[in-house]
Amino acid sequence: MTSKTSSTEAGTIIDMAELGARIAQRRAELGLLDLPRNSGKNRTASNRVAQGD
Repeated sequence: MTSKTSSTEAGTIIDMAELGARIAQRRAELGLLDLPRNSGKNRTASNRVAQGD
């Protein structure tokens, strides 16, 4: 079953590659830094097991 919001009747189709490029350009214009991903070093033991670490 197709999502109701994925049809062309719902509005403009967004090209994800173009969107990513626009976001990257906007972040650069604003001088925002690329933040590192969460390393997960502070995860609890139960979360490490659940994540397969």
